[in-house]
Amino acid sequence: MRPTLKEYLAYKKRFNNWGRWGTNDQLGTLNHIQDETRRQAAELVSYGRTVSLANPIATEAVISGPRNPQPADHRMRVGPTSSVDYIGVSYHGFVNTHIDALCHVFTGEDGQLYNGRDLSLVTEEGALSNSVEHWRDGIMTRAVLYDIPVMRGAAHVTLDDPVEGWHLQEWADRQQIVPRAGDVVLIRSGAEPFYRLNPDHEFSGVPSKNPGVNVSAIEFLYDTDAALLGWDLQEAGNQEEYGRIPIHEVLIPHMGMPIVDNANFERLSQVCAEYSRYEFQIVIAPLIVVGGTGSPVNPIATF
Repeated sequence: MRPTLKEYLAYKKRFNNWGRWGTNDQLGTLNHIQDETRRQAAELVSYGRTVSLANPIATEAVISGPRNPQPADHRMRVGPTSSVDYIGVSYHGFVNTHIDALCHVFTGEDGQLYNGRDLSLVTEEGALSNSVEHWRDGIMTRAVLYDIPVMRGAAHVTLDDPVEGWHLQEWADRQQIVPRAGDVVLIRSGAEPFYRLNPDHEFSGVPSKNPGVNVSAIEFLYDTDAALLGWDLQEAGNQEEYGRIPIHEVLIPHMGMPIVDNANFERLSQVCAEYSRYEFQIVIAPLIVVGGTGSPVNPIATF
């Protein structure tokens, strides 16, 4: 059953991890990834096959339209014996694959950052806490692809039937996968086929008309001690009563969970089906942006 607004608002206390890993913690739920977690993830590599989970950086030549209102700036300079380029990118939004740091979303206007830190720590020169450079050593663990369109025999999820927390458990049961502490949970809703089949989709607006994941997934992530959420479509647009980005608004400032937005799982889905295996090693290496609210990333799955 979908949470009521009252139940959703209670999530902010029920699933709050402030102080769980100490007052100086900068990792949040990445603390669930221990040395043994990484060792077990390495044992999943048997074929040596790698798959990128990222979209190309969204220059205007790559994608134009309402999903990409601020295209990445890519300029080339070609000389007689070499070439160099410059790229500038605003990576938050709904097109570039990126990781959200724990300074990206606050508990509310005049609220706090994860672990009860003051908003004054986020300045125009950069964040002085909860920023992405604290993850410079990279994220390596087991990932599980929750391929909901495959489970439904559909190209993509729909606005009327988004991904719920119990759908994630149903998929794990079907694949005989036991969720483990430190997992990266990758939820495929079918972004690429959705946008291809709906070229005139009104992407923005209130309420949003986007399919995706419902807030009930938060409980699954907390109860299974997941380390990170990655998805190709974000919050489902039929939950506007909870807020603008209600999953972000619990996971980042309250739970301390990083999010990889706008991943691309189409090739990954094909490879998982080929091997009949939906668990694998994942490596995510954020750029070291001191004070940054996140970073573009190219997550790599290895089978």
